Amino acid sequence: MVKIMVGKKGSGKTKKMIDSANDQVMTSKGSIIFINNDKRLSRELNYRMRVVSAEDYQHLGNIDEFTGFILGIISMDHDIETIYIDSITKHANISLDNISVFIDRLDAISRENELDFVVSVSADPEEIADIVENHEVLN
Repeated sequence: MVKIMVGKKGSGKTKKMIDSANDQVMTSKGSIIFINNDKRLSRELNYRMRVVSAEDYQHLGNIDEFTGFILGIISMDHDIETIYIDSITKHANISLDNISVFIDRLDAISRENELDFVVSVSADPEEIADIVENHEVLN
């Protein structure tokens, strides 16, 4: 399942994701992955989760490459319960124009691998209403 946090920049989405991930890692039997655009959140996230800084992988230039990146993470750990992706529009040239393609891919990956995704999107909910109507909105 893909769960979406949507709101304007500065509305507290990242803090909510951090809190959710930190809470989940305390009760999780599997792995929790947190993909962030930079290393600044590493100290705020529980040491038991895997934090991936996308800035370390600068060649992720499009949706295909980012999808492959996620599949690579999954192939290394078959016990993943949830992958959090903070500020999705800051990764791999994903924008509000093409985010529906990416979310559809995450849906398929989620079903095939029996894991969840939590994705934050900086936008007005009305801007992506057609995308969020088929997914759980967490805020």
